[in-house]
Amino acid sequence: MLRERVVTAVVLLLVLGIALFWLPSEPWWGFCSLVAAAAAWEWAGLTKQPGPFRLAYGGTVGVVVYAIAALGILPLDLCLFAVSALFWFVLVPPWLRNRWPMANPVTSLGCGVVVLIPAALALARLRSHSPWLLLAVCAVVWVADIGAYFGGRKFGKRKLAPQISPGKSWEGVWSALFAVLVYGATVYATGLQIVTSTLGWPIGMLLVVILLALSVEGDLFESLLKRQASVKDSSNLLPGHGGVLDRIDSLTSTLPLAALWATLWSS
Repeated sequence: MLRERVVTAVVLLLVLGIALFWLPSEPWWGFCSLVAAAAAWEWAGLTKQPGPFRLAYGGTVGVVVYAIAALGILPLDLCLFAVSALFWFVLVPPWLRNRWPMANPVTSLGCGVVVLIPAALALARLRSHSPWLLLAVCAVVWVADIGAYFGGRKFGKRKLAPQISPGKSWEGVWSALFAVLVYGATVYATGLQIVTSTLGWPIGMLLVVILLALSVEGDLFESLLKRQASVKDSSNLLPGHGGVLDRIDSLTSTLPLAALWATLWSS
C-alpha cells in the first residue's frame, strides 16, 4: 500500500511539473478540463447519479471549463471566482454545522458546478499569472496538510468535526496554522515574494491564514459528501490515493479566492 501511494505520488508530481512548466496555454486548459471532468464524474458518483449520467456530467463540466478558459472574458472570470468565494464564506459554514444532505439532483449537481468550475478555471488563470504563483498557493494547502497531520497525531485531543471527519482535531488546525505562518514568513524572508510583494507582508500573511481556513472547509465539505454517500474515497482512479476529489478537495476552496485576488491586483 505504501509503495503504491509513493509510486502514484511521484507520477502525479511528474505529470503536474511537466504540464505546469512545459505545456502551452491551450493544452494547459485541456489539462485543467480533464481534472475538472474526472472530479465531476466522482462528484456525480458521490451524489448517487447513474453511470451514463455521471459520464455526461463529467464531460460537460470539462467542456465548460475549457470553453470559459478559451474565451478569456475577464468579467466572467471575476464573477465565477466571486460566486465561489461567497459559496465558501457564506454557505458552507452553516452547511457543515447543520450537515445538510444533498436533497435532490438539482441541488447536488448545481453545487458541483459551483465547486468545480471556478476551481478548475482558477487553476488555468493562476498559471497564466505565473507557474510559481500557482505552486505557492498550492503549497499553502500542502504545508497545512502536513502540519495538521503531524500536529494532530502528536497533540490531537479535541475533535474538530467528529460527525464529519473524526480524525481531525483542533490541535491539528493550530499546527497547520503554525506551519503556514512559518511557510509564509520563509517565502517573504528569502526574497521569494511571490504572493506578498504587491500587497505587503501583513496582508500577504493574512491571505495565507484565510487560505488555510478555506482549505479546512474544502476538506471537511468533501468529507461530509463521502460520509453521506457511505464511502471512504471519492473513487479509485489514483491507486493508493483514492480519487481526484480526494487530492483536490482543499484546492477547490482556496484556488478561486487566490485567483480572484491575483486577477484584481493585475487588472
